Amino acid sequence: MFESLKKRFESFIGKVENSAKEKEVELTVATKVKGLIAGKVKLSEKDLEEVLWSLQLELIQNDVAAETVEHLIEKLKTRLLEQELERTRISGFVRETIKEVLLETLEPEKDLNLVDYIRRHPKPVKIVFFGVNGTGKTTTIAKVASYLMKNGLTVVMAAADTFRAGAIEQAEKHAHAVGIKVVKHQKGSDAAAVIYDAVEHAKARGMDVVLADTAGRMQTNVNLMDEMKKIMRVNQPDLRIFVGDALTGNDAVEQARAFNNHVGIDAVILTKMDADAKGGSALAITHETRKPVIFVGVGQGYGDLKAFDRKWFVDSIV
Repeated sequence: MFESLKKRFESFIGKVENSAKEKEVELTVATKVKGLIAGKVKLSEKDLEEVLWSLQLELIQNDVAAETVEHLIEKLKTRLLEQELERTRISGFVRETIKEVLLETLEPEKDLNLVDYIRRHPKPVKIVFFGVNGTGKTTTIAKVASYLMKNGLTVVMAAADTFRAGAIEQAEKHAHAVGIKVVKHQKGSDAAAVIYDAVEHAKARGMDVVLADTAGRMQTNVNLMDEMKKIMRVNQPDLRIFVGDALTGNDAVEQARAFNNHVGIDAVILTKMDADAKGGSALAITHETRKPVIFVGVGQGYGDLKAFDRKWFVDSIV
């Protein structure tokens, strides 16, 4: 997982180390003697220019959005230029600096532990899921339901994708597999009304959570985006979760940005992370939206949902 991005950072660490060694060779005799005694080398902007430019291109090729790349490069440059590097610890220092910068970049404006949030808030907690077609949204909702049930919470699903043929049947199939009820209307019904009925069902039975599926929509589809705004207005969900496909890279970042602008995002779930050799989308989505990635899909089973941990992610690529 994330092998491509990992190779890029390892290459960068090696290049900085080489630049430091070349810098030492270029020193005058007097300065070199002093440098050897001190055991330290200080890099200039010129020394780092080529390796940072190379890293910038490689990060863009690995699905890290241009704005996020610029942020990373500036942070790395500032911190590497500030330091006198011990010649025996150059690679270790650069590695730790990269980790620090990545962890800061992955820091959302507010963290979210889904189970803790649900336990603290009035019931039922209303959660709406949205995203484009093909991201595995309905399957992901079933995975979230399974996860919540394992944590002792009661769940009902609202089959509010009334637009796509077969969507209600798909929701029923997944709900049956994980053992939860589905509230549904006929195809073409008002999606907001479906969610409203699911909430009333949950209230009447003292249930903890309503998980609402919605029609997959491109961020450019004005009519469907207006429908999403109506869902938000009528049902006032507690959480709005964007489901994105990690394999689509920068497309997922653009989608997340657009949905955040149109209806607002509280959190992100990235699917197909187990097949993502790059990993740049997780980094870019958090930086671009400042919203937390709370889960990643790591397989086809209903139990294959992993709580996203920033440290795990950074350790995986550096």
